[in-house]
Amino acid sequence: MRILVHPHSMELGGSQLNALDLAGALQGRGHEVVVYSEPGELVGGLADRGLEHVAAPRGRSCPSAGRIAHLRRVLTERRIEVAHGYEWPPVLEDSAAAAGLPTRVVGTVLSMAVAPFLPERVPLVVGTERIRSSCVDARSGPVVVVEPPVDVAGDRPSRLPGRRERHVEAVVVCRLVPELKLEGLLTAVDAVGDLPDDLGPRGAPVRLTIAGDGPARAVVAARAAAVNERHGREVVRLLGAVADPRPLYDAADIALGMGGSALRSLAFARPLVVQGEHGFFELLEPRTLPYFLDRGFYGVGDRDPQEAREHLAGLLADLAGDPVRRAWLGSWGRDLAVRRFSLERAAALLEDVYAAALEAPAAHGVGAPARTVARLAGFKVREHRARLAGRRARDDFNARPV
Repeated sequence: MRILVHPHSMELGGSQLNALDLAGALQGRGHEVVVYSEPGELVGGLADRGLEHVAAPRGRSCPSAGRIAHLRRVLTERRIEVAHGYEWPPVLEDSAAAAGLPTRVVGTVLSMAVAPFLPERVPLVVGTERIRSSCVDARSGPVVVVEPPVDVAGDRPSRLPGRRERHVEAVVVCRLVPELKLEGLLTAVDAVGDLPDDLGPRGAPVRLTIAGDGPARAVVAARAAAVNERHGREVVRLLGAVADPRPLYDAADIALGMGGSALRSLAFARPLVVQGEHGFFELLEPRTLPYFLDRGFYGVGDRDPQEAREHLAGLLADLAGDPVRRAWLGSWGRDLAVRRFSLERAAALLEDVYAAALEAPAAHGVGAPARTVARLAGFKVREHRARLAGRRARDDFNARPV
């Protein structure tokens, strides 16, 4: 198949890395794959994956008429059979660009909710059964669960856990954005700052490393600086954007994260504390696994900030002081990643989605873009009114989990 993969950005993030991992796996399975996107930090790694990049023109809005026209030329000239958009902006643009063409459009939504204005006949891939159940009745097209995969061959531990004696390393790899991430990041900074300096083996202190960039970086940096000043040492370090975070996962003794980042830490055989919202922090272990398989590696808690801080500090203290338990949890998590979340398994499932889309009638006739734009316009008007009334989060509806 000739496939165009269209991530919503090329900044470091779980959805984007998922798109590129699957694109590389599909190319390895004999398909012709091209990545279509604006410039970004992840573009530099495409050559290492054997993937061609087609630069999309920058657009000031979504959908962008200029980008849709450019994308339509790409689909036509390259005789693309399947255009796969990741998150709602690319799905809208792919649908508009493919209207009247033989190209079939597939969408992936790994956010916490599915946009109500997406074309209802476009086949959708979602990451959890709970999200599928929340939207399947409102859509005429298929909704398929393909859990975010992990490249268990490329993402694997290169060192034994617990061999470092200078400090116990807790690692977070994520975008520094106000919605979904910031609350948990600040709690993690405070929780590590509350820990004694001699928790680990032979009195090693815990250090929190945060990799990623975004609009909330200054807020996180200020909180980290205050903790470091109080301790007189680097308790928290901020690395900024990291194009290849694999060495950081591998260097971790404890991983904190959500979504694709959480799953990736499992491939590196590291114990995982899953981060969510409203004070949600839970250790991944056999007891909690069913919850995460249903809802994804994320959660919504009911703890106030102080309770969340104390709860997370307790989890970190227990793990830091018990290298044997860390090693067992890491080995168990690696086995889980290999059995359930392998990239090859997900790529095979995606091939089935593409094949079904090619056999079905086109989901994006010439009238579909106008209907989608009308629904999107109505949604944006309602969101603008909600923001003016102070009822709306600053990012987008995807910050509201189902």
